[in-house]
Amino acid sequence: MARSDRLFRLLQALRNLPSPVTAARLAEETGVSLRSLYRDIESLRAAGAVIDGERGFGYRLTEDIALPPQTFTRLEIEALVLGLAEVRHMGEPALAAAAGAVLSKVTATLPDRLQRQALHAASQAYRFERRDPPVVDVGLLREACWQERAVVISYVDAEQQRTDRQVLPLAIVYLERTLVLLAWCCLRQDFRKFRVDRIADVQMTEESFRPRRVQMLRDFVAILNAGVPGTSKMILSSQ
Repeated sequence: MARSDRLFRLLQALRNLPSPVTAARLAEETGVSLRSLYRDIESLRAAGAVIDGERGFGYRLTEDIALPPQTFTRLEIEALVLGLAEVRHMGEPALAAAAGAVLSKVTATLPDRLQRQALHAASQAYRFERRDPPVVDVGLLREACWQERAVVISYVDAEQQRTDRQVLPLAIVYLERTLVLLAWCCLRQDFRKFRVDRIADVQMTEESFRPRRVQMLRDFVAILNAGVPGTSKMILSSQ
């Protein structure tokens, strides 16, 4: 493992593990010897990270070199913690892990008093019924949206009829019980909503529709928000 990758893993461990974290636990997390770990901690300190603690007492990251210090009000911290907790309940492992990483990074930049507020927030999120993970790779759909590339999907409708069609993916909407893909359907030559749990297969193509996604999404959102006959009204933000 390259030393830069090792230092990054150590920084992530200091962000994510409950502090103070022992040297032995950090060495286990990063896969290095204690001797190497002590050198890596000194390297991070030399690079600007403020790491409290020493051998035998455990370590705590108090100032992250990767992020500037953050200042939030108590209510803003509650909103941040609650919003990220909602993401972690969405049933998509990759996105849930990303939400946890974001909270760890932001918390690491807060002053002590605000860190305690973030770690022990008054607002919590809980779902009695968790959304089942999608069958298809939602990460691939998200990547296709980012890259503005067409995808071919195998879609099973409410009557269990299966069709293969090429669509231009615009956005993924997280509803209460399911995910919906907003897209331009090349077969119907119109905007369409596809329930992600009914997509049996998805393949990304090399066909690009850049730079049309943003404007197409704005147009589709305007249609949904207007409640045009034949579509269900869905109040969304196009930003």
